[in-house]
Amino acid sequence: IEVDPDTGAAKTPGLFAAGECSGGMHGSNRLGGNSLSDLLVFGRRAGLGAADYVRALSERPVVSEDAVAAAAKLALAPFDGPTNGDKPENPYTLQLDLQDTMNELVGIIRKADEVSEALHKLDELRQRFKNMQVEGHRQFNPGWHLAIDLRNMLLVSECVAKAAMERTESRGGHTRDDYPSMDPSWRKTLLVCRAENDDTVVPGISITHEDQVPMRADLLELLDIEELEKYFTPEELANHPARRS
Repeated sequence: IEVDPDTGAAKTPGLFAAGECSGGMHGSNRLGGNSLSDLLVFGRRAGLGAADYVRALSERPVVSEDAVAAAAKLALAPFDGPTNGDKPENPYTLQLDLQDTMNELVGIIRKADEVSEALHKLDELRQRFKNMQVEGHRQFNPGWHLAIDLRNMLLVSECVAKAAMERTESRGGHTRDDYPSMDPSWRKTLLVCRAENDDTVVPGISITHEDQVPMRADLLELLDIEELEKYFTPEELANHPARRS
């Protein structure tokens, strides 16, 4: 989720985010434990930003009744099960199959044929998701909660797999066995995932390229030139004090 670094505000009005869901301030990888400082600093900023946003409202936003009804219909659909006569799918079975797919085919070491296979399996899981059925009632029903969460799991998994296929290099925590080196042409390119169709159950995902926002000069100067040279392009480092001198 792209956010303003000072307030945590996303482009969607009223949405504030902090932590690893809002991108990585540590770049393409981070050391274990470093996210704690990220959470403390930007969690506070997002909280203050949300409070300021609410205080500045002249009136409380009104939620569309149609939007509420559509969300309720989507959330309650697993209780009805498939309407086409297909075999009902258990959410726990779907989750296990999704975990196995991502762990085995889009794990730490990636290559095109395995990621392609994963995308095919994700498409199958998306269709199976539409036949999911849960038992019991709404009260204290973890199977139902999982059924709701699985939609987001499928969306995120497709984002990860398609971005891994698109980025034909290795960088940070993304390692392509068939492209083992960093490619300078990818350094300033971000891959952005968006819903690409009107499927209200599990929409497809499209990948677009966007330019990386240049690092501010005052922040660039805080970092050691030898470390930056491992990742940044010569053009990006042209104004670093070590280069200017």
